[in-house]
Amino acid sequence: MKYPFKTLFTTLNKVIDSLLVFGLLLFNTFFCCCFVFSLPQYTVWNFLPKNLFEQFRRIANFYFLIIFLVQVIVDTPTSPVTSGLPLFFVITVTAIKQGYEDWLRHKADNEVNKYPVTVLEDGRSVKKESEKIKVGDVVEVVEDETFPCDLILLQSSREDGTCFVTTASLDGESNHKVSLYTEKDLQALPATIECEQPQPDLYKSLGPENLLLKGATLKNTKKIYGVAVYTGMETKMALNYQGKSQKRSAVEKSINAFLLVYLCILISKAVVCTTLKYVWQSKEGQDEPWYNQKTQKEKDTNMVSNFLSFMVLFNFIIPVSMYVTVEMQKFLGSFFITWDKDFFDPEIQEGALVNTSDLNEELGQVEYVFTDKTGTLTQNNMEFIECCIDGFQYKHRDTRSELDGFTVTDGPVNKLQQKAGQVSYTHSETPRTSDGIDFTFTDCEKEELFLRALCLCHTVQVKEAGSEVLADQVDGIDGLLLPQPEEERGFIASSPDEIALVRGAMEYKLLHVLNFDPVRRRMSVIVQTKSGETLLFCKGADSSIFPRVRPEEVDRIRMHVERNATEGYRTLCVAYKQLSAEEYAVADTGLREARLALQDREQKLMAMYNQVETGMSLIGATAVEDRLQEEAAETMEALQGAGMKVWVLTGDKMETAKSTCYACRLFQRGTELLELTVRTLEDGRLKREEKLLELLRDYHRRAVQDAPPVKAGVTSQYRSLFLQICQNCTAVLCCRMAPLQKAQVTPMVKNSKGSPITLSIGDGANDVSMILEAHVGIGIKGKEGRQAVRNSDYAIPKLKHLKKLLLAHGHLYYVRIAHLVQYFFYKNLCFILPQFLYQFFCGYSQQPLYDAAYLTMYNICFTSMPILAYSLLEQHISMEILLDNAALYREIANNAMLRWRPFLYWTVLGIFQGLLFFFGVRFLFSNPALQDNGQVFGNWSYGTIVFTVLVFTVTLKLALDTRHWTWINHFVIWGSLAFYVFFSFFWGGIIWPFLKQQRLYFVFANMLSSVSAWLVIIILILLSLLPEILLVVLRKPRGPHSRQVYLFLPFPF
Repeated sequence: MKYPFKTLFTTLNKVIDSLLVFGLLLFNTFFCCCFVFSLPQYTVWNFLPKNLFEQFRRIANFYFLIIFLVQVIVDTPTSPVTSGLPLFFVITVTAIKQGYEDWLRHKADNEVNKYPVTVLEDGRSVKKESEKIKVGDVVEVVEDETFPCDLILLQSSREDGTCFVTTASLDGESNHKVSLYTEKDLQALPATIECEQPQPDLYKSLGPENLLLKGATLKNTKKIYGVAVYTGMETKMALNYQGKSQKRSAVEKSINAFLLVYLCILISKAVVCTTLKYVWQSKEGQDEPWYNQKTQKEKDTNMVSNFLSFMVLFNFIIPVSMYVTVEMQKFLGSFFITWDKDFFDPEIQEGALVNTSDLNEELGQVEYVFTDKTGTLTQNNMEFIECCIDGFQYKHRDTRSELDGFTVTDGPVNKLQQKAGQVSYTHSETPRTSDGIDFTFTDCEKEELFLRALCLCHTVQVKEAGSEVLADQVDGIDGLLLPQPEEERGFIASSPDEIALVRGAMEYKLLHVLNFDPVRRRMSVIVQTKSGETLLFCKGADSSIFPRVRPEEVDRIRMHVERNATEGYRTLCVAYKQLSAEEYAVADTGLREARLALQDREQKLMAMYNQVETGMSLIGATAVEDRLQEEAAETMEALQGAGMKVWVLTGDKMETAKSTCYACRLFQRGTELLELTVRTLEDGRLKREEKLLELLRDYHRRAVQDAPPVKAGVTSQYRSLFLQICQNCTAVLCCRMAPLQKAQVTPMVKNSKGSPITLSIGDGANDVSMILEAHVGIGIKGKEGRQAVRNSDYAIPKLKHLKKLLLAHGHLYYVRIAHLVQYFFYKNLCFILPQFLYQFFCGYSQQPLYDAAYLTMYNICFTSMPILAYSLLEQHISMEILLDNAALYREIANNAMLRWRPFLYWTVLGIFQGLLFFFGVRFLFSNPALQDNGQVFGNWSYGTIVFTVLVFTVTLKLALDTRHWTWINHFVIWGSLAFYVFFSFFWGGIIWPFLKQQRLYFVFANMLSSVSAWLVIIILILLSLLPEILLVVLRKPRGPHSRQVYLFLPFPF
């Protein structure tokens, strides 16, 4: 055989190629069917191991797991059940909560994955679930339906073969984007689609003109057919999903700090007892008296095992059940926000939404509020106010007149009459020449040109109600729109101000649309008249239009634009340009090539836009009003009264935003404004950097009233000065900000000295980064999609609801959970201190003071429900008072109830009561005969009396702290005490066969048969609660609102 190895390798290559092809076919036929959209954290198979791993990453859970293992391995004084059962309870409840929340995510996914769609198979329409769509399937989508996957458009019901989609759910843009068709005859379409690997960029790869993205909605098109190219988790929507980073509240940080303190106390107790035990045993006759010989197991123990035994004996000072109680309090407490009827908005028929229950208490600690302007402070509902044409001002009037609602307010009288006639002329039937409409700057007045520009330069689509309407509905004005009754006609636009400006259209052919974007801040259209003239109309922000028009035309318009901005109106400049045949040919070729470019498409389009939009003529400007949100001024005033500093971050120009701040009462007329703009930096003597540094130092002296610090780095010095100035101002306004800049300002304040709690609120996709960066993110269910709502921690319908969310709900949530945390540490210190003191009287023998049942049930049953009810229902101050007195919010600012001073107070109170419990009962036992029959109480009776006083005292302490009583509070407080008594009788009244030792058999009943025991229990409870009563009675209130505040603050700050 010739070349045997070469033949062998050739055969192997063919076999490998065949296997690869078979593998690819298998992948496409099996795995592509299973490409479902899935965001949950768990599945049925990995829930148990993954959830346990997540839970034992928490220090307290891991600590109790180690204690449980020590009890199992080492001979300890308490049963492993005493640690194992509470730990099991905590792990189980937390797993149920997390499993429920993940089930809700699965349920939401199933609504998407099980959504019925229509797929073409063998020329027939077949209904399928969306999760069964395979790559290559041809999918049918009807109007107002959401695309189930990423599709390439094949066929459209529109005559021009295009379709319109809105991507508000993806990028917040509500304008209708045009997608291009590929083929009309699907039955005879043999095609192969080659596309790149899935990537998250919404506008790269195939581009928005070719790709219909999952999550977008079909609009103004009855039906389309498209081929699936990306499905499931490979769609751009899934790849753009950004899981929210884990936000930790200040309460969690305080809990961890307190845990370290109590862990040090625990270790100190174990070390003291271990040391004293060996000191005790070193004395002659104490180690092994004749009546208590050691067993071999006891002789084999060493110092380490003794230390571990004491750690186990005192481990209940660490409240493991506090974590599950905090989790339940946050989870159940979040429903009160959802159920609040004051948050319900009848306009959208929705209320508040809680996406993250872990941050409820942070709502009561906010120091800085970062807010968007448009759609947040304002309604994002534009109303046309006036316009300026060629330097003449035209105001809109409410009543119609001979000027059709417009009035000229300046200019010469003879010119006014001429203009008035022409304005009226343009609003009536416009005459046309035989060769079509032909207007130029010299042939027609600018008024007519201005109105035509407004009618043409937009992305408004006229949506016809009837099916008989034959007029085209395209982006821009293409074809004559047939007259229709007003009630059957609607407008679909990219922004509300376009609807306010556009009421009609003329006969023009739309050639190109140069879309608006936040960087260019303008948009243009290229249209052709019937006479064949090509015109470019452009509108945009003054900062974007003025540099592109003739300088001599700017002065006539600038004054009106600045005045309108000062009055709070949104301004828009309008310009035009007549293109010659050669200029249009170059522009047309360049725009088409740029749109088809596979690489650097955005840069090439931007270059062509800049090339076309030069040398224009300025026609005029418009002013539209964006009204304030309902109760926006009252809300901002309340937030400032609560001690919060409000920063407005907006992309609008300074004059407009400044006027809005005055209207919202963020700025007062007597307030000194420190402006830092390009104009304030203009100085011929100094460079801009030097002038900036000089200005910052001057503002620093005025705002901070101190000499500015000197730092080595120039950039860091700018940053430090700017931050210090802003933090000492009552309000800050940042204008002309891009979304990325908003996201950079938020962490600059968040990571500053003191780590202040920040809150960001917005309604659009451009606010998402700012919302995610802040400690607490609030989304408003506005008119710019739901991207902000989905990425927020909380969502509210209107800005006015922020006042109650922070001043009432946030205040109460913080007070409740702060009291819960302090109370848990306090009651566990009361619980374990008598156990520690008991060791001094039992030879450090590790003898437990309480029965194992009491050790197990104390945190689970006897004392858990009252504090949970308190943390859910307590209202130390009514919501009406909290809303009326915003200054009450300041009383709990800066984590006031979880500082070290209140913590020390609760700790001292726990030590005092623990000492009183132990030595009070010991004083009772100084009388040897406590029963009528002359019998004496044993050590288990001693522990039971201490435990009884303990349970009643800590429960009644909570009852004294309760200010808002409901039937639930009465039920759980008195019910818990009754359950303890019932359980003690039941547990000690029956001989349990599974117990080796019946320690409490009839102990509780015998204890209550002694009058002395009753008397001591009552006296000790009263003495324990006496300091609390005296503190409330004798403490003098300070400040106007301290009467209400002192009702719940445990220690004067």
